[in-house]
Amino acid sequence: MIGTALNVAGILVGGVAGLVRRKPLSPANESFFKVALGVFTVFYGLRLTWLSVNGTFLQILRQLVIAVLALMLGKLTGQLLRLQKMSNRLGRQARDQIAARKPGDPGQLSAGFQTCAALFCAAPLAILGSVQDGLSAYYYPLAVKAVMDGLATLGFVLLFRWSVMLAALPVLVFQGTLTLVCAQFLKPFLEAQGLVDSVNAAGGLVVFSVALVILELKKIELADYLPSLIFAPLITWICR
Repeated sequence: MIGTALNVAGILVGGVAGLVRRKPLSPANESFFKVALGVFTVFYGLRLTWLSVNGTFLQILRQLVIAVLALMLGKLTGQLLRLQKMSNRLGRQARDQIAARKPGDPGQLSAGFQTCAALFCAAPLAILGSVQDGLSAYYYPLAVKAVMDGLATLGFVLLFRWSVMLAALPVLVFQGTLTLVCAQFLKPFLEAQGLVDSVNAAGGLVVFSVALVILELKKIELADYLPSLIFAPLITWICR
């Protein structure tokens, strides 16, 4: 639960900072945070994959091939399920809410809570980070998300005021529940079958892909890759 706790703290700190500061970040500061987040995401994504592969060179190569194959199958499944399109739809609805609101509008408090709760909980990194935190206590992806959500809250609070910080509650419930379910039920099963590393190897590559989006190097449909977390242990088990 460390990752979820950090995420909640990031939202609250960002909200308080926005209320106190009452002005957005400068372009220079935004660029700094974007580059820093991108670098940290690259490092912690590849680090998770590296820690999850072991054995001889051929064994490591085989594990990496399985992870890449899981990503490919995961993306195809995600496209069939329209995961990214659903995520994009939520994003468009949030942007429409933001564009339609002006400071002082009636109902802006509830709109701020609903908009930010949807954005923070529906983000692919929320699911991916919670799974990694539950399976291996690897909370760094959620730590990155904590900074991202904190910076977003800092901006949103200028429009929606303090209601934005209430989004920390659904984040706590959603990510905390997912983390606990993975830790209490999924982790023992995967550990008994020796499949935790396969999930982490694929997950690390998806986290790395998040960095490409943050740095605006490549447009990647991240939500479509989430099913790869299911395919990775399945392929590993079949190939034994």
